[in-house]
Amino acid sequence: MKGSRKYWGRALEIAPSILTADFSNLADTLEEAVNAGINWIHMDVMDGNWVVNRTITFGPALIRAVRNRMGTEVFIDCHLMITNAEETWSQYVDAGVDLVIAHIEAVDNMGSLIKSLHDSGCQAGAVLNPDTPASSILPFLSQLDLVLVMSVVPGKGGQSFMPEVESKVRKFREAIDKQIAEGGRQTKLMIDGGIKHHNAAMVSEWGVDVAVVGSGLINDKASIKDNLTEINSAMGID
Repeated sequence: MKGSRKYWGRALEIAPSILTADFSNLADTLEEAVNAGINWIHMDVMDGNWVVNRTITFGPALIRAVRNRMGTEVFIDCHLMITNAEETWSQYVDAGVDLVIAHIEAVDNMGSLIKSLHDSGCQAGAVLNPDTPASSILPFLSQLDLVLVMSVVPGKGGQSFMPEVESKVRKFREAIDKQIAEGGRQTKLMIDGGIKHHNAAMVSEWGVDVAVVGSGLINDKASIKDNLTEINSAMGID
């Protein structure tokens, strides 16, 4: 069943974003990541309409190719930065993703989308921009498998990590912990944008479960293994 692979690993799970990779060598990069100990791949889908810089990245065809190449042991999510997630989500499920993450700002009926994803056997996530209040997602928290807090503005290049999202992250952490304590869904908390070795320990302390890392993990300065080791060392993990 789609969505059956649930990889919630150690205190802070690292999920590479492939956007900084050389797509002509993408398969090799992904295999390098897996060999380094990565078990989760984050796929950023932009349609050229919703994000501020009008970037187009990739769609279901590339995701399907990644799934076919990596097999079923790797957890794959797709972060839909698109205008029509409610009409096209099934294409990403069919491509083999385990989790679909949609923007609260771009969806008309989040509750209906969550139900459709769960009915299909896929996990459901919601994401919000840095200037969107947590209150926009909190009503859906009990239904969500994951909440993603953006710490940069989606699609806008040259940005630095926004530490001001701390209060929002902590608000979600408190609400999720209360939900779990009451026997509810074990919703996971993810952060994305400007995460590198120097701030990984900080966001982990905030209560984040999963950190999306792009250039801090996939770059031409060091291997993925060395970059992951540096991030882990910064968090006190051998």
